[in-house]
Amino acid sequence: MKVDALAGRPGATQPGILKSRAYSKGVSVSFFIDNWVLIAVALTSGAFLLWPLVAAGGRAGSLNTTEAVQLMNREKAFVVDVRDAAAFAEGHVIGAKNVPLGELEAKLPGTIKNKAAKLVFVCANGAAANRGVAIAKKLGYENAQSLTGGMGAWVKANLPVEKT
Repeated sequence: MKVDALAGRPGATQPGILKSRAYSKGVSVSFFIDNWVLIAVALTSGAFLLWPLVAAGGRAGSLNTTEAVQLMNREKAFVVDVRDAAAFAEGHVIGAKNVPLGELEAKLPGTIKNKAAKLVFVCANGAAANRGVAIAKKLGYENAQSLTGGMGAWVKANLPVEKT
């Protein structure tokens, strides 16, 4: 004789499955309700940790003036000014090479032959330099970065400027 141990129970066809699912849903909802302050604190702190990455946006891989000077002095980075020749002549970073943005893809490989070299791209305000970095990376220059704020930030920091 076979004894049915589940007889008389609700949900006897699948013991424990329906009951465990209902129980787990109840626990998860009550967990969120009971700990909403901790969850809010965790989400807020996570947002604060990610904010610098979000705020940088398209400027990821850019340098401030201090970092650019250190890279130029310690790592012998090349400075590539992507402004037109007239703006370059008015004033540029000492030792910078002028390769206008429109000619960058064609002239950069001839100007900087070592693709492992560190490059700092400079423009008037930083926007064109970011496009220059994208072009350089497409050409295989993985160590390319831009100067945040461009020549405006360079001059504001009272760093030396050369006129030609």
